[in-house]
Amino acid sequence: MPAVTARPLPVDDALPALTAALATGPNAVLLAPPGAGKTTRVPLALLDAPWLAPDHRLVVLEPRRMAARAAARFMAASLGETVGETVGYRVRLDSAVGPRTRIEVVTEGILTRRLQDDPGLEGVGGVILDEFHERSLQGDLGLALCLDSQGALRPDLRLLVMSATLDGAPVARLMGDAPLDAPGDAPVDAPVDAPVIESAGRQYPVAIHHHPAPPDTRDGVVEAVTARARAVLADDPGDILVFLPGEREIGAVASRLSGLPDGVDVLPLYGALPAARQDAALRPAPEGRRKIVLATNIAETSLTIEGVRAVIDSGLARVPRFDPGSGLTRLETARISQASADQRAGRAGRLGPGVCHRLWPKAAHGALRPFTPPEIAEADLALLVLELAAWGVTDPAALRWLDPPPAGPWAAACELLRGLAALDDAGRITTHGRALARLPLHPRLAHMVIVGRERGLGGLAADIAALLSERDLLVSAPGAREADLRPRLDVIQGRAPKDQAHPGALQRVREGARQIRRLARVDATAGSTETDAGALLALAYPDRIGQRRTGGAPGRFRLSGGRGVTVDEADPLAGVDWLAVADIADRPGAEGRVRLAAPLADSAVRSGEIRPIATEDAIAWSRREQAVRARRRTTLGALVLTEAPLPAPDTAAVTAALLEGVRDLGLEVLPWTPTLRRWRTRVRFLHHTDGPDAGWPDLSDDALLATLEDWLAPFVAGMTRRAHLDRVDLMAALSTSLPWDKARELDARAPSHLVVPTGSRLALDYDDPEGPALAVRVQELFGLDTHPTLAGGRVPVVLRLLSPARRPVQITRDLPGFWRGAWADVRKDMRGRYPKHPWPEDPTVARPTTRTKAASGGA
Repeated sequence: MPAVTARPLPVDDALPALTAALATGPNAVLLAPPGAGKTTRVPLALLDAPWLAPDHRLVVLEPRRMAARAAARFMAASLGETVGETVGYRVRLDSAVGPRTRIEVVTEGILTRRLQDDPGLEGVGGVILDEFHERSLQGDLGLALCLDSQGALRPDLRLLVMSATLDGAPVARLMGDAPLDAPGDAPVDAPVDAPVIESAGRQYPVAIHHHPAPPDTRDGVVEAVTARARAVLADDPGDILVFLPGEREIGAVASRLSGLPDGVDVLPLYGALPAARQDAALRPAPEGRRKIVLATNIAETSLTIEGVRAVIDSGLARVPRFDPGSGLTRLETARISQASADQRAGRAGRLGPGVCHRLWPKAAHGALRPFTPPEIAEADLALLVLELAAWGVTDPAALRWLDPPPAGPWAAACELLRGLAALDDAGRITTHGRALARLPLHPRLAHMVIVGRERGLGGLAADIAALLSERDLLVSAPGAREADLRPRLDVIQGRAPKDQAHPGALQRVREGARQIRRLARVDATAGSTETDAGALLALAYPDRIGQRRTGGAPGRFRLSGGRGVTVDEADPLAGVDWLAVADIADRPGAEGRVRLAAPLADSAVRSGEIRPIATEDAIAWSRREQAVRARRRTTLGALVLTEAPLPAPDTAAVTAALLEGVRDLGLEVLPWTPTLRRWRTRVRFLHHTDGPDAGWPDLSDDALLATLEDWLAPFVAGMTRRAHLDRVDLMAALSTSLPWDKARELDARAPSHLVVPTGSRLALDYDDPEGPALAVRVQELFGLDTHPTLAGGRVPVVLRLLSPARRPVQITRDLPGFWRGAWADVRKDMRGRYPKHPWPEDPTVARPTTRTKAASGGA
């Protein structure tokens, strides 16, 4: 094939600086706008670099399969060759490489697998990570592993990050050549960032038109896009590129655009489309014809679609999101970012002035996120943790990241992988974990396939894994979606009509199952019993084995992980005893709804072959029974399989459970007497007054509840019920916490009563909020000219002085001062109210009394 003459591209001007940077340093960053030509021009320009040995290859990482194939074909054509000669590609389920291949375009999973198999990347001179601004999880992982390989094994390896919209400075710092460690006190050189080379773009002006947003439904989006496509076809020249969120919307719009004038072709473009049909959408329209390309966000970057002058943007995309309901990362429809909107609009200005129609109001544009967040910030990290463990890394801080994995999702992923026996307790990968890492599946599904193979159910496991890796393939009437996995397996395995499946979905699932069987080395035979599918699902989701709740409405289950879920009462699964649940829809404030599950045999659950059965002696306080329950239980996670009374329970454990009951009920459950309460307040007063270091125990509620084992446990031995607590000798129990020398001091420093001048023995109130208080009729204090105190004279007693009728007269902490001051006014008032009682002018020399004048024998 004759070589194609290469037309000039904007990136050509940046190539000298780029080749010079890589000639003198290992890493570089290239920023080039869409249309600059970086994807296809840069790898060819580096083929003759002096650092690239003649027998070494360049590996070019592309995030998407379609872009990888298209880039390889374009570069091969520019050399006058076919793919597989100098330029080749490797993507999932497809490859075209040969012994002469020196530029190998691969997708992200292929690069990770290559690094795991050969950390030194033997025969590779450089790795180019294209479209890095998409910030996929696998892209971040690929760069981290490449940097680690470069630092430890391959200092000669060249790494180049290319992007259209990325901020280059953080990446340049990440790829800088500062040493990671410095011995002892040796000086550390200042970090040297990797060079950043910028290329100009070639962009013609694009007129932006905003339109009212369609209804937020699939039909609403389809109708709005269809109407806008017909209008643009009539008003604007050239081909039209339409951005839609996914395959189903593309199919619906294509159906509604049937009947267009002759000379207009409607062509879909999405990742799962056969390569020949993808190529048809990318090729220029034949002379005299126009095309409308209906594409997903796959057409935002890398791909050039010849002839496009108008873009219609729905503003939507399918983005990977971790779905807690399924435990897998699924594609979810979401609003695009402003950066994505700019990328899409730019597609209309590649060849000349263009126009972009956005199906959202201009006022709503500012509410879009500026950039799409990196996938690592929102994704399930189970696969990342497994890959790093296979690399030998148990702490992500050992590698260099643009954004490090978040701690919470990292810990959750480690816990899951330990449960799947993929990691040991130290976080190191096990032999089983290495087997899981070799399969292109989520670790849950890989575990199911590997263990299913060992049990003779590998073919069925492969079918289930492929099915769960796609969106639901069954066509269901609205509101009639059955949760049972088995009808879907019937369609896959040919036992039910294939027209029950969405177009294209069945082919993808079957092809995926064939690939899994090949990689896992299992045959195509599938299980045949009613519960085989459930047994396999339970291997992938041991935390979602559901036991039907007894009583109440049917269709309610409790999962082995602890949560509650429901199946629609009309669903055939509502009446089964056991379920293995693959997918759950969360509902705020309610139990989750089962979206996909299969029945599970009781024998499989109780045998422990799915998840180990634990036998435990449970001795615990029962709030409902107000007693200690001692039971022997067999459990499956949070589910109780059997339970029976425990013979001869451990007495120490029973006592500990009873103490937990006291904590649950509170100290008031104990037999307090008024005398004991007053004793406790006296001790608490001295603990507070003398300070915690003086030896007085802390008898506050919090302290007593925290130390039940020390002071109460010996006095409740043998007790099991709340009613038994009435028999506790609480005075004896509490007294054990008071040292003997303090017990001797207590009455002297904090007496329970005070003797007043009349000889009356009156109780002190240590609970008074103003301090220890004594309520006393004022006449009983006549003759007293000193104020009573406690705690060795440190704390004055709060005297609550009363009238002869025991009504409040005065509160004082200074009795002598009261006699000298306020007493005159009090005396005047009291003489008028109680004329029969003595009211001397100088009470300090009067005789104390509780009687009237007549009774006392004088005025």
